[in-house]
Amino acid sequence: QVQLVESGGGLVQPGGSLRLSCAASGFTLDYYDIGWFRQAPGKEREGVSCISDSGGSTYYADSVKGRFTISRDNAKNTVYLQMNSLKPEDTAVYYCARQGPDGSNWSEPYAYDYWGQGTQVTVSS
Repeated sequence: QVQLVESGGGLVQPGGSLRLSCAASGFTLDYYDIGWFRQAPGKEREGVSCISDSGGSTYYADSVKGRFTISRDNAKNTVYLQMNSLKPEDTAVYYCARQGPDGSNWSEPYAYDYWGQGTQVTVSS
């Protein structure tokens, strides 16, 4: 069955870095665009980044541009999110998701059909 598993979250100080991984199984990753979302307590799920199936196109929320980098290694069936210069406002549960066949508007959750369980990222001194 389709499964997405995030890893790499944890506690980091402001200005620090984390690298999140999204390991896919049950489908061929290179046929799908993959997005990263985050959700803080009491807030809506927010699109962070997205990468096209080939890796040729990437998209970022304005709040993370210049700090986060999305990449994929289709041979490893894994998508990554490198997060640098982390800020307290980056604190959230981070999810990866597979874009649906009719997907559009990369930053909207409704465009995605499968989601991982999430990994907690906490940025605090």
